[in-house]
Amino acid sequence: MKAVIQRVSEASVTIEGEVKAKIARGLLVLLGIEAADEKSDIEWLSKKIAQLRIFNDEKGMMNRSIQDIDGQVIVVSQFTLHASTKKGNRPSYIKAAKPDIAIPLYEQFVAHLQTHIKQAIQTGTFGADMKVALLNDGPVTIIIDTKNRS
Repeated sequence: MKAVIQRVSEASVTIEGEVKAKIARGLLVLLGIEAADEKSDIEWLSKKIAQLRIFNDEKGMMNRSIQDIDGQVIVVSQFTLHASTKKGNRPSYIKAAKPDIAIPLYEQFVAHLQTHIKQAIQTGTFGADMKVALLNDGPVTIIIDTKNRS
């Protein structure tokens, strides 16, 4: 599982001209799922994101988590995070999980993250053509791959 976590002042997901998700201060999480991902990846990554201290405290130091600031979260599926560009100019997505594997894992990830931050998680729609807008705060962008935990 790969995640691109962006600290945002605001973010939204629009599908076919309609806003599906919209948040103020919080996190926009782009989530890529590969066929080798399993429950342990979900549990580890959701806990890591919930506890990630990337929000400023009163001294301007990044010491607060999404839980600490009572922030909001949008999770968007993004298979292109597993693009391989080693050969040629057209990316290969062979490592990205097919929908029958990816959708249940995506839904489980959202549910696990929700239990950690104790509030509803907003989402895009799996497989839809989404327009994602964000105002990156900082900018702060963190990339986490569950296959590189150490």
